[in-house]
Amino acid sequence: MSGPGRVTLAMTGASGVQYGLRLLDCLVQEEREVHFLISKAAQLVVATETDVSLPAKPQAMQAFLTEYTGATPGQIRVFGKEDWLAPPASGSGAPSAMVVVPCSTGTLSAIATGACNNLIERAADVALKERRQLILVPREAPFSSIHLENMLKLSNLGAVILPASPGFYQQPQSIDDLVDFVVARILNQLGIPQDMLPRWGEHHLVSNEDE
Repeated sequence: MSGPGRVTLAMTGASGVQYGLRLLDCLVQEEREVHFLISKAAQLVVATETDVSLPAKPQAMQAFLTEYTGATPGQIRVFGKEDWLAPPASGSGAPSAMVVVPCSTGTLSAIATGACNNLIERAADVALKERRQLILVPREAPFSSIHLENMLKLSNLGAVILPASPGFYQQPQSIDDLVDFVVARILNQLGIPQDMLPRWGEHHLVSNEDE
Protein backbone atom coordinates (compact mmCIF):
# COMPACT_ATOMS: atom_id res chain seq x y z
CA MET A 1 0.00 0.00 0.00
CA SER A 2 1.45 3.34 -1.02
CA GLY A 3 0.74 6.46 1.01
CA PRO A 4 -0.57 6.63 4.58
CA GLY A 5 -2.89 3.95 5.90
CA ARG A 6 -4.68 6.44 8.14
CA VAL A 7 -5.60 10.03 7.29
CA THR A 8 -7.19 12.77 9.36
CA LEU A 9 -9.69 14.60 7.14
CA ALA A 10 -11.10 17.88 8.42
CA MET A 11 -13.74 20.03 6.75
CA THR A 12 -14.21 23.66 7.79
CA GLY A 13 -16.59 26.46 6.87
CA ALA A 14 -15.43 27.56 3.44
CA SER A 15 -17.23 27.01 0.17
CA GLY A 16 -16.22 23.84 -1.63
CA VAL A 17 -17.36 21.04 0.68
CA GLN A 18 -17.67 18.88 -2.45
CA TYR A 19 -13.89 18.55 -2.39
CA GLY A 20 -13.93 17.15 1.14
CA LEU A 21 -16.78 14.72 0.50
CA ARG A 22 -15.17 13.48 -2.70
CA LEU A 23 -11.82 13.01 -0.95
CA LEU A 24 -13.54 11.04 1.79
CA ASP A 25 -15.07 8.75 -0.82
CA CYS A 26 -11.69 8.25 -2.54
CA LEU A 27 -9.92 7.46 0.71
CA VAL A 28 -12.56 4.88 1.55
CA GLN A 29 -12.27 3.28 -1.89
CA GLU A 30 -8.49 3.10 -1.41
CA GLU A 31 -9.10 1.27 1.87
CA ARG A 32 -7.67 3.97 4.14
CA GLU A 33 -8.85 4.55 7.68
CA VAL A 34 -10.23 8.07 8.01
CA HIS A 35 -10.45 10.15 11.17
CA PHE A 36 -13.14 12.65 10.20
CA LEU A 37 -13.50 16.09 11.79
CA ILE A 38 -16.00 18.75 10.77
CA SER A 39 -16.81 22.20 12.11
CA LYS A 40 -20.35 23.49 12.68
CA ALA A 41 -19.81 26.05 9.92
CA ALA A 42 -18.83 23.26 7.53
CA GLN A 43 -22.01 21.35 8.39
CA LEU A 44 -23.98 24.46 7.45
CA VAL A 45 -22.10 24.76 4.15
CA VAL A 46 -22.75 21.06 3.40
CA ALA A 47 -26.47 21.71 3.86
CA THR A 48 -26.24 24.80 1.63
CA GLU A 49 -24.12 23.46 -1.21
CA THR A 50 -25.24 19.82 -1.41
CA ASP A 51 -28.26 17.59 -0.85
CA VAL A 52 -26.39 15.68 1.87
CA SER A 53 -28.01 15.87 5.32
CA LEU A 54 -25.31 15.18 7.89
CA PRO A 55 -26.50 14.21 11.38
CA ALA A 56 -25.22 16.55 14.09
CA LYS A 57 -23.93 13.96 16.58
CA PRO A 58 -20.58 12.23 15.89
CA GLN A 59 -21.87 8.66 16.29
CA ALA A 60 -24.86 9.26 14.02
CA MET A 61 -22.65 11.05 11.50
CA GLN A 62 -20.20 8.16 11.55
CA ALA A 63 -22.98 5.69 10.77
CA PHE A 64 -24.32 7.94 8.01
CA LEU A 65 -20.91 8.44 6.36
CA THR A 66 -20.13 4.74 6.58
CA GLU A 67 -23.29 3.95 4.62
CA TYR A 68 -22.91 6.97 2.31
CA THR A 69 -19.41 5.96 1.18
CA GLY A 70 -19.77 2.19 1.42
CA ALA A 71 -17.03 2.06 4.04
CA THR A 72 -16.40 -0.99 6.17
CA PRO A 73 -17.44 -0.76 9.84
CA GLY A 74 -14.86 1.27 11.75
CA GLN A 75 -13.12 2.55 8.61
CA ILE A 76 -14.49 6.06 9.22
CA ARG A 77 -14.25 7.43 12.75
CA VAL A 78 -15.95 10.75 13.49
CA PHE A 79 -14.82 12.85 16.45
CA GLY A 80 -16.48 15.86 18.05
CA LYS A 81 -14.88 19.30 18.10
CA GLU A 82 -13.92 19.01 21.80
CA ASP A 83 -13.04 15.31 21.95
CA TRP A 84 -9.58 15.83 23.40
CA LEU A 85 -9.10 12.10 23.93
CA ALA A 86 -9.38 11.39 20.19
CA PRO A 87 -6.21 10.06 18.48
CA PRO A 88 -5.69 13.21 16.33
CA ALA A 89 -5.27 15.26 19.54
CA SER A 90 -1.92 13.67 20.40
CA GLY A 91 1.34 13.04 18.62
CA SER A 92 1.34 9.48 19.95
CA GLY A 93 -2.00 8.66 18.34
CA ALA A 94 -2.52 10.92 15.34
CA PRO A 95 -2.37 9.57 11.78
CA SER A 96 0.74 10.45 9.78
CA ALA A 97 -1.16 12.74 7.39
CA MET A 98 -3.88 15.37 7.72
CA VAL A 99 -5.89 17.25 5.12
CA VAL A 100 -8.10 20.26 5.80
CA VAL A 101 -10.44 20.63 2.82
CA PRO A 102 -11.96 23.09 2.43
CA CYS A 103 -9.85 25.17 4.79
CA SER A 104 -11.47 28.43 5.83
CA THR A 105 -9.25 31.47 6.28
CA GLY A 106 -10.30 31.52 9.94
CA THR A 107 -9.00 27.98 10.40
CA LEU A 108 -5.88 28.94 8.45
CA SER A 109 -5.26 31.78 10.88
CA ALA A 110 -5.88 29.61 13.94
CA ILE A 111 -3.45 26.94 12.74
CA ALA A 112 -0.82 29.55 11.91
CA THR A 113 -1.01 30.96 15.45
CA GLY A 114 -1.29 27.61 17.26
CA ALA A 115 -4.68 28.50 18.74
CA CYS A 116 -5.87 24.91 19.39
CA ASN A 117 -9.40 26.04 20.31
CA ASN A 118 -10.98 22.86 18.94
CA LEU A 119 -9.95 19.39 17.77
CA ILE A 120 -9.39 20.46 14.15
CA GLU A 121 -6.93 23.17 15.20
CA ARG A 122 -5.25 20.87 17.72
CA ALA A 123 -4.89 18.05 15.17
CA ALA A 124 -3.23 20.44 12.72
CA ASP A 125 -0.97 21.71 15.50
CA VAL A 126 0.04 18.12 16.25
CA ALA A 127 0.83 17.52 12.58
CA LEU A 128 3.11 20.57 12.54
CA LYS A 129 4.92 19.83 15.80
CA GLU A 130 5.46 16.19 14.85
CA ARG A 131 6.68 17.19 11.38
CA ARG A 132 3.92 15.16 9.75
CA GLN A 133 2.18 15.81 6.47
CA LEU A 134 -0.37 18.64 6.64
CA ILE A 135 -2.23 19.68 3.51
CA LEU A 136 -4.41 22.81 3.63
CA VAL A 137 -6.87 23.53 0.83
CA PRO A 138 -8.09 27.14 1.10
CA ARG A 139 -11.00 28.32 -1.04
CA GLU A 140 -11.26 32.10 -1.00
CA ALA A 141 -11.06 34.96 -3.48
CA PRO A 142 -9.35 37.31 -3.34
CA PHE A 143 -6.77 36.54 -0.66
CA SER A 144 -5.90 39.39 1.70
CA SER A 145 -2.36 40.08 2.84
CA ILE A 146 -3.30 38.45 6.16
CA HIS A 147 -4.31 35.24 4.37
CA LEU A 148 -1.15 35.24 2.29
CA GLU A 149 1.07 35.87 5.32
CA ASN A 150 -0.57 32.98 7.17
CA MET A 151 -0.08 30.70 4.17
CA LEU A 152 3.58 31.69 3.87
CA LYS A 153 4.11 31.09 7.59
CA LEU A 154 2.53 27.65 7.39
CA SER A 155 4.42 26.77 4.23
CA ASN A 156 7.67 27.66 5.97
CA LEU A 157 6.62 25.34 8.82
CA GLY A 158 6.22 22.45 6.40
CA ALA A 159 2.54 22.52 5.53
CA VAL A 160 1.46 22.14 1.90
CA ILE A 161 -0.82 24.95 0.71
CA LEU A 162 -2.96 23.53 -2.10
CA PRO A 163 -5.60 26.09 -3.15
CA ALA A 164 -8.84 24.76 -4.59
CA SER A 165 -7.89 25.98 -8.07
CA PRO A 166 -8.97 23.41 -10.68
CA GLY A 167 -7.16 23.34 -13.99
CA PHE A 168 -8.69 23.06 -17.43
CA TYR A 169 -6.01 21.38 -19.53
CA GLN A 170 -7.80 18.05 -19.05
CA GLN A 171 -10.87 19.56 -20.79
CA PRO A 172 -13.41 19.06 -17.98
CA GLN A 173 -16.94 18.23 -19.04
CA SER A 174 -18.70 18.69 -15.70
CA ILE A 175 -18.44 20.19 -12.24
CA ASP A 176 -17.50 16.72 -11.00
CA ASP A 177 -14.46 16.82 -13.30
CA LEU A 178 -13.36 20.11 -11.71
CA VAL A 179 -13.80 18.67 -8.22
CA ASP A 180 -11.84 15.56 -9.21
CA PHE A 181 -8.95 17.70 -10.46
CA VAL A 182 -8.36 19.17 -7.00
CA VAL A 183 -8.98 15.89 -5.18
CA ALA A 184 -6.54 14.11 -7.51
CA ARG A 185 -3.87 16.68 -6.65
CA ILE A 186 -4.48 16.05 -2.94
CA LEU A 187 -4.17 12.29 -3.44
CA ASN A 188 -0.95 12.83 -5.40
CA GLN A 189 0.46 14.77 -2.45
CA LEU A 190 -0.53 11.94 -0.12
CA GLY A 191 1.06 9.37 -2.42
CA ILE A 192 -2.25 7.52 -2.76
CA PRO A 193 -3.10 6.05 -6.18
CA GLN A 194 -5.76 7.81 -8.24
CA ASP A 195 -7.00 7.49 -11.82
CA MET A 196 -9.09 10.66 -12.01
CA LEU A 197 -6.34 12.83 -13.47
CA PRO A 198 -3.40 11.60 -15.58
CA ARG A 199 -0.03 12.93 -14.55
CA TRP A 200 1.31 15.64 -16.82
CA GLY A 201 3.02 14.15 -19.87
CA GLU A 202 1.57 10.63 -19.59
CA HIS A 203 -0.67 11.08 -22.63
CA HIS A 204 2.26 12.49 -24.60
CA LEU A 205 4.41 9.48 -23.73
CA VAL A 206 1.68 7.05 -24.83
CA SER A 207 1.20 8.97 -28.10
CA ASN A 208 4.93 8.76 -28.85
CA GLU A 209 4.94 5.01 -28.20
CA ASP A 210 2.12 4.55 -30.73
CA GLU A 211 3.98 6.38 -33.49
